[in-house]
Amino acid sequence: MSESKSDNPKNAVAAQRRKARSLALQALYQWQIAGAAVYEIEAEFVVDNDMSKVDVEYFRDLLRGVVSRAPELDEHFCALVNRPVEKIDPIEKALLRMGIYELKYRVDVPYRVVINEAIDLAKKFGGTDGHKFVNGILDKVAPRLRSAERGKR
Repeated sequence: MSESKSDNPKNAVAAQRRKARSLALQALYQWQIAGAAVYEIEAEFVVDNDMSKVDVEYFRDLLRGVVSRAPELDEHFCALVNRPVEKIDPIEKALLRMGIYELKYRVDVPYRVVINEAIDLAKKFGGTDGHKFVNGILDKVAPRLRSAERGKR
């Protein structure tokens, strides 16, 4: 008898991280727009959402990590865009920051997963062609941050 997708521990972890990324994106969007303190936004999200199926530690790591390193993360993509960082759509900017954070600091996550998750979130929350923009930028940044991994193709 084969096990179902939900019975596989790897799939359960992936689903919990997917939800963590989705919430982190929404929290980062709120941080960018409202400018509230990250600890207030984090507390609000933990209270207002069912976190039972979310990798809460991953959510916290993404939110805190991106906020604390935003200028550094922006440096990785600002030369690749044809407009100032302030003019980038807030969802796309949050996804770029989050994707670059994962590429640089979460080497436990394969780069293809990072890029695919960012594309999926851009399709869900972003503008019409936002996913193409996010994909293009992360595809250019990944070789610099994950050269050893990308060489294994």
